[in-house]
Amino acid sequence: MVNKKLSIVDIANQLNISKTTVSFILNGRAKEKRISDELVQKVLKFVEEVGYKPNSLAKSLRTGKSNIIGLMVENISDIFFANIARYIEDRAYKNGYRIIYCSTDNDAAKTKDLINMFRDRHVDGYIIAPPVGVEDDIAALIKDDLPVVLFDRFFPELESSYVVVDNLDATYNATKYFIDHGYKNIAFITFSSHQTQMQARMDGYEKALKEHNLASHIKEVDFYQDPQFIIEPITEFLEKNKGFDAILFGTNRLGVCGLKAMSNLGIKTPDDVAVISFDDNEVFEMYSPSITAIAQPIEEIADNVITILLHKLKTPAGSRQLEQVTLNSELRIRGSSSVDKPLVGSK
Repeated sequence: MVNKKLSIVDIANQLNISKTTVSFILNGRAKEKRISDELVQKVLKFVEEVGYKPNSLAKSLRTGKSNIIGLMVENISDIFFANIARYIEDRAYKNGYRIIYCSTDNDAAKTKDLINMFRDRHVDGYIIAPPVGVEDDIAALIKDDLPVVLFDRFFPELESSYVVVDNLDATYNATKYFIDHGYKNIAFITFSSHQTQMQARMDGYEKALKEHNLASHIKEVDFYQDPQFIIEPITEFLEKNKGFDAILFGTNRLGVCGLKAMSNLGIKTPDDVAVISFDDNEVFEMYSPSITAIAQPIEEIADNVITILLHKLKTPAGSRQLEQVTLNSELRIRGSSSVDKPLVGSK
């Protein structure tokens, strides 16, 4: 085994053949170039003995393909994004691609840096859950005819392929469920965000209340990685507003933090306040009582995302079509919303 990392030139010099011949053999083009089987075996045997590993970046420059897909999500440790990534990775690997993951933390500057990093690595395709503020960067990828699929959220002003759920319909149905079971003072706790999915969730909540002439009670919380900075404003909100009989949380992260805040204040669910959270989480089934949640079709989202991207990767540049998919969610009824109140309008 040699100590220094060998190059194709080193291999060619050691075997006294041309570097072009070595390159053709290592890139699987020996038959095309009518290189003898004997020479192919000689090169491959030497490569195995010295442990030669080709420079992937250099190879991508030669072939135009890295067989790598860049996946950017809000937080890879979040169960929703982690499960999406797992399904995407499995499908990608079966189709000859590897995945590079990273978390944007909803930070536009960080996301811009990550996009540039992926460009430098010559990744073949991009899957992105984009924060607000990177519209121009996504537009530049699309303009350069690079395969891009957005998911979870998108930019209405930008023509892009995406996979999302019907967020407005999801929160409308959840709020309507509360109303149909007699709840009148329904709060909505959400992140302060201009992202399309968060705005649509708020719109669905407000639409249901407006149809029944009920007042809205919205608390917007700044996004933080540290749960304590989410729990504190929710606690303060609940302390100042003691008349709520139901709460809809805009994400599972808010749901978990909100339940901790409620526990700290001695608020019992569903006896004191009924609860529904967006984004189901296996943790919700472990609560007592278990938590009603809006479940996104994770496997279906991931399948659509990677199917669209793989189709783009197989389609010649200039011929790729927009593919935009909106999926339905499921309201999973559990114990946290099971106490019926007198129906709205009844005495």
